[in-house]
Amino acid sequence: MKFVEKHKECLYVVFRVLVGLLFLLHGVQKLPGILDGSNLFTLMGLAGIIETVGGALLVIGLWTKYVALITAVEMLVAYFMAHAPNALSPLANKGEPALLFFAAFLVLLAYGPGKYSLDHQWLKK
Repeated sequence: MKFVEKHKECLYVVFRVLVGLLFLLHGVQKLPGILDGSNLFTLMGLAGIIETVGGALLVIGLWTKYVALITAVEMLVAYFMAHAPNALSPLANKGEPALLFFAAFLVLLAYGPGKYSLDHQWLKK
């Protein structure tokens, strides 16, 4: 596992960017109703904004820990409001993406932005 140890910062940035990009895409698919004003003041509209902006911020590594906290809470709310009432199993209630995103956001919350991020560039001494 020398390769992993040697390249852990690069592997982590791939993780952060992929999680952010996929989350951003989940948000973008909710935007059409926001742009015409019909979904702007709904939970789906709020989710679309959080996911699009949060995903973009994760991709560039800006305010990573704050974004990870907000998005983790959003995923718990989404899971328990939209998925859990339909069935007990995440596979049956189609909630596994929400739980996987939740787990990924906990990792980002714990480990922060990593070396290759705007947070790191701005805060390094």
